[in-house]
Amino acid sequence: MSTARSVECRVAGPLAYLTLNRPPVNRLDQRMLSDLAQACQRIVDEPAVRVAILGASGNVFSLGLDNELLTAAQPPDFSPLASLAIPVIAAINGDALGAGLEIALCCDFRIAVDHARFALPETSIGMIPSGGGTQRLPRLVGKGKALELLLTAETIDASEAFRIGLVNAVVPLPELEASAEHLAQQIATRAPIALRYTKEVVRRGSEMTLEQGLRFEMDLNVLLQTTRDRAEGLKAFLEKRPPVFTGE
Repeated sequence: MSTARSVECRVAGPLAYLTLNRPPVNRLDQRMLSDLAQACQRIVDEPAVRVAILGASGNVFSLGLDNELLTAAQPPDFSPLASLAIPVIAAINGDALGAGLEIALCCDFRIAVDHARFALPETSIGMIPSGGGTQRLPRLVGKGKALELLLTAETIDASEAFRIGLVNAVVPLPELEASAEHLAQQIATRAPIALRYTKEVVRRGSEMTLEQGLRFEMDLNVLLQTTRDRAEGLKAFLEKRPPVFTGE
């Protein structure tokens, strides 16, 4: 792990830890986006990694874009994170505002501390979210609630974020790391190829008709039938023992 990077990456067994590290409030700049892309590529290049956890240093998750990116014509590119094939958990240690919330929306799970606040405030300064917030938020909390948050630029607390489904869990700060790791370890025991296929079929299926999504699900199930992990899973089930998955 290089402390010189504004996004640190550490791999420990089946888990990868990404940390936003631009004190004091982790505002996103171009270097940070570049470091994020490199960290995500490292995860792609590490076949043993099965789950990633995205956290942040300091007392906030991220307060969004810095002034240079805020006024840039080009929107921030979070695609390296959003396109990771493995499950990603956001461990939100404080406020996630603007692009800070949008980067959390790129993750598959969000666990937040109880004092965290969330907002997409761009309409209050004559802008719209440019990092995917207008697309990912409605898919997560529904069109009506998403429009309410987007158009009012309202800030909500962690309990409301949990109530509307924006976050999966709310925990005290001392429990945040352990909660994220517990979920990550639980997921990491599952078959790696099945994990990737499940994430892909849910993500892509939401953009298909029901018929197309069911066909895609069937196609991926056919592909899984040829994997060693599927054979091991069935064998372990019949033998009443825990499976040993290899990702093959």
